[in-house]
Amino acid sequence: MITNKLPIFILFALILLWGCTAIYNPATQKREYYFIDEDSEVMMGNNMASDIQRKNKIFSDKILQSYLNRIGQSIVLASDRSDLEYHFYILDDDQINAFALPGGHIFVNKGLIDKTNDHELAFVLGHEIGHVSARHSVKRLQSALGVNLLLGIALRDPDHLVLKQAVGVVYDVVALGYSRQDEFLADSLGVKYSLKAGYDPKAAFSLFKKMEGEGKTNNQLVFLMSHPPIKKRVEKIKTTLDELKLPTK
Repeated sequence: MITNKLPIFILFALILLWGCTAIYNPATQKREYYFIDEDSEVMMGNNMASDIQRKNKIFSDKILQSYLNRIGQSIVLASDRSDLEYHFYILDDDQINAFALPGGHIFVNKGLIDKTNDHELAFVLGHEIGHVSARHSVKRLQSALGVNLLLGIALRDPDHLVLKQAVGVVYDVVALGYSRQDEFLADSLGVKYSLKAGYDPKAAFSLFKKMEGEGKTNNQLVFLMSHPPIKKRVEKIKTTLDELKLPTK
């Protein structure tokens, strides 16, 4: 029995040694292990961003795009992965929603920009950039694909089957949201990044009130459906503000 299992164990160990990278992640304040390197993450994000732009209407207004870029890039400079090249897009959609793709692509609905002020938008962008900084989508990929991902790395995935699976997983994450703990961490990072960039992080509270109002008239509001209950998010943000020694009112 032991003899039969040994080759599989050796193969798995070789794959781990070959493809694994250990880094200290300042966003999570933990040492973490990745099989997907940054170049692969960026490549995947580039492909997905192109696909989303083909399938959705982009709101092309130079003034509004400049406004989004200005706030977005100020948050990037305050983030834990400011070395990435970030791209910001406006989707011509009235819903209050935003999402991040691997490698630094941030999509924001026009409806969210229309209904937020500078400080509220800065928190939202900080939240999404927080997902990128914490590499949440990369971790979900590694967890979902498991051994298939490792084998794809080892075999160089000649048919790109693992890449296709990976794109499907990330699309699911965008549609359904991350775990509660990931969302709470992204909120905390959104507070820290927006504060560091010169915005008022307490704007998160006024944003949540607007979201609650929208939710009463729109049961399909994505930003509410795919995130933890607002009451819990408010509690967690108050804890973060207390840790930063900032007033919560």
